[in-house]
Amino acid sequence: MRILVTGATGYIGGRLVPRLIEAGHEVRVFVRDPERLRDVPWAGDVEVVQGDLAHADDVRRAVTDIEVLYYLVHSMSGKGDFEAAERHVATTVAAAARDASVARIVYLGGLHPDGPLSRHLASRKEVGDILLASGVPTVALQAGVVIGSGSASFEMIRHLTEVLPYMPAPKWVRNFIQPIAVRDVLHYLIGAASLPPEVNRTFDIGGPDVLRYGQMMNGYAVEAGLKQRPIASLPVLTPYLASQWVNLVTPIPRSLAVPIISSLQYDAVVSESDIAELIPAPEGGLTRYRTAVRYALSKMREGEVETSWRNGAVEGAPSDPLPSDPEWSGATVFTDVQEVPSDADPEALWRVVEGIGGDNGWYSLPVAWAARGWLDKLVGGVGLRRGRRHPDTLAPGDALDFWRVEELDRGRFLRLRAEMKVPGRAWLEFTVEPREGGGSLLRQRAIFFPSGLGGRLYWMAVLPFHGVVFSGMATAMAGKAAEIATTKTVTKR
Repeated sequence: MRILVTGATGYIGGRLVPRLIEAGHEVRVFVRDPERLRDVPWAGDVEVVQGDLAHADDVRRAVTDIEVLYYLVHSMSGKGDFEAAERHVATTVAAAARDASVARIVYLGGLHPDGPLSRHLASRKEVGDILLASGVPTVALQAGVVIGSGSASFEMIRHLTEVLPYMPAPKWVRNFIQPIAVRDVLHYLIGAASLPPEVNRTFDIGGPDVLRYGQMMNGYAVEAGLKQRPIASLPVLTPYLASQWVNLVTPIPRSLAVPIISSLQYDAVVSESDIAELIPAPEGGLTRYRTAVRYALSKMREGEVETSWRNGAVEGAPSDPLPSDPEWSGATVFTDVQEVPSDADPEALWRVVEGIGGDNGWYSLPVAWAARGWLDKLVGGVGLRRGRRHPDTLAPGDALDFWRVEELDRGRFLRLRAEMKVPGRAWLEFTVEPREGGGSLLRQRAIFFPSGLGGRLYWMAVLPFHGVVFSGMATAMAGKAAEIATTKTVTKR
């Protein structure tokens, strides 16, 4: 079949695409920025269409000659009238799919009860309703908490359990949840593409276990080799206060924690299992919750996290590309440039550059970096503990602690865009070059575009620390590369 996947750079879409390719389908992906697919292993096996789902002409171009359309996009922003934006995109896609005679739409929405819903759950339900009324046969799968390495729900459970030996928690920890393993979500998504045309409805999907949220946390503790955590349900913690708590003790930023927690105010349990009559369960049955946790932990230990919630855009993060020479922009620009020679060859130095952050840290004043991360969390930012998708390699679009990989020329150049809360826009660049006569040169450049007076005062306030932090970082990275090169030489002998 000829298939179009929207949301291919997201958590689910990034896992679905290679499985569709493996099943023999012709896959087209619709993305705003094709650069984010540059280092994705399956990028050369798909047709890439660039555009915006809100623009009808872009969507019409993308759905031409398509048989099945996967709708895997949803805004996690809570600012402004995001419901109207979601409504507009869904209406635009529905009309284009109908006009292009698309045979099937497959949508992944949220599992929800009848009655009042949070803004985000209500918006996801409305999107499903629009697609179901489009005139194109539509399957709207409704899933609750998705458990898999890198999923936002799993990361929230993991960090809450690992960080807190005793958990004062909101009353929703007593609510019932029917989690589903990401592998089972993908099984149903793939199966839905082949359903007969008369099928046009929602289907609830969930795993075999119905648990309280608190039981899910303690189930994680058992699989992770931790003691089970006593949990106290506190009715005074509102969704907003709970999201602040999650923001502080987990890598999940407040902008993402708010919609997740708002959705947890209700029981999320499958109300019908009709999907089993049309799509049989995977061989061996649906995955139990603790088995899904075990699989996720194994993938993390092996450095094989396929996709991550971190790869989604962070609300409010700067997205404009950095000019190659910022002074040409005519704006006020502050820079800090460090150049450090290394006896190591460029390959060894690049290994250090690409391995920066996460468990490897930032090579200078770890206390200062940790303090900056906590300060960012306190003001609602992403903080320093998002880590990295893979321990050794990066790809454009990857999250890296409170940075985002904006440009990568492997072996030579890395540009990180800041996603911490700052009064302006900031980048950190690393360039590795060979030196004449042997060795290599590390060029490190911090760039800051201040916003108003506050941005300028911020730069002046942190300027005294730059000589220590940035200089120390570049020097330590060059030294680490030399150490790696020496160890490699000794090992060869």
